Amino acid sequence: MPVLVITGTGTEVGKTVTTAAVAASALAAGRSVAVLKAAQTGVSPDERGDADEVARLAGAVTTAELARYPDPLAPATAARRSGREPVRPREVAEAAAKLATEHDLVLVEGAGGLLVRFDEAGGTLADAAELLRAPVLVVASAGLGTLNTTELTARELRSRGVELLGVVIGSWPDSPDLAMRCNVTDLPDVAAAPLLGALPDGAGSLAPADFRVQAPSWLAPRLDGSWQAERFREAAAPAVG
Repeated sequence: MPVLVITGTGTEVGKTVTTAAVAASALAAGRSVAVLKAAQTGVSPDERGDADEVARLAGAVTTAELARYPDPLAPATAARRSGREPVRPREVAEAAAKLATEHDLVLVEGAGGLLVRFDEAGGTLADAAELLRAPVLVVASAGLGTLNTTELTARELRSRGVELLGVVIGSWPDSPDLAMRCNVTDLPDVAAAPLLGALPDGAGSLAPADFRVQAPSWLAPRLDGSWQAERFREAAAPAVG
């Protein structure tokens, strides 16, 4: 798995912090890591982007960013409004493939969800994953509504013949409600893929040293961690009746 594409079921689901956790766990396992942000929106030239945040939390990763647009919009829309060239799926795939020749693991982080448009032709992160023949990790929210968006994302990947590696819950609260507890069991079913981790709410606010130490405990062995899905499911299961 030299390249792993990381997408979310929507915005603000914890995709960047999850990318950082995957990077930190891989680094702890002795692997070299590169992080590619396909298109950064809503950030000015002198501000830190998502790839910078991954590096701050995870440590010694190589970072790359293909394009940056100031408006907090879908990449295609933000590119059009800025008058700049859009990012195209083939450019994403080529950049990731080049990084993969020099690193053990390349993490390609998208913008928003799987089908957010990069360009006027409708190119998406899903297209880049197809070109790369790379598996996709889906970051999902914990609460009500996540089953629908997760299943739609999984179905789209399957329709394209792209491997869905698994699902990670991007933010798990200290006091989960009933829907969240039930979703721990239902998410792998609707995705037809394993649950590969759950990040605690506020993980991105930890000091980087603490984040790096704790990150493997949030992710399953498939992602170089020690997190156990069955144990987490048992602890989260609501009382029956």
